[in-house]
Amino acid sequence: MGVFDPVIELTKGLGETLRSFFFEPTVTVNYPEEKQPVRPRFRGRHVLKRYDNGLEKCIGCALCAAACPSDAIFVEAAENTDEKRYSPGERYASTYEINMMRCIYCGFCEDACPTEAIVLGDNYELSFVSREDAIYTKEQLLEVVADESMLTPRKTEKGVYTRSVPEMKNPADYERYERK
Repeated sequence: MGVFDPVIELTKGLGETLRSFFFEPTVTVNYPEEKQPVRPRFRGRHVLKRYDNGLEKCIGCALCAAACPSDAIFVEAAENTDEKRYSPGERYASTYEINMMRCIYCGFCEDACPTEAIVLGDNYELSFVSREDAIYTKEQLLEVVADESMLTPRKTEKGVYTRSVPEMKNPADYERYERK
């Protein structure tokens, strides 16, 4: 190694930096104004889904809480009535909380849910200042409805909702659940 080798290598590195600075486009994203698109399999903040008619998909079975390896989910169920209907079927989740400081975004809650009520969405803006802010309640997690008439609870006709999981109309849907 010669005496001038370090100077030559430094010049090569500086030349590469100057070339990329002057002749290549910048890839900086102005974050708050422009948001990066996420991949289809990205696991972000949880969302509690609703049916098309506005009723909540969560039936309060607590299978998501049982499947959670970090014990981050707490579910408490209550009984539905025709005067106060939250979800189809007998029960609904009166309390649904996720401690985001404990959550490891594994997706087991999503896999365990029989009604596909909880999904990991594409929102990656998760920040909180205190431990209390890290606990997301049912109201924070519920999907927004398009019309105020679709909000829950609502009064329904007697005997309309008897099943918590809708019947499958397409015979091909049954093949997914058959054991071979």
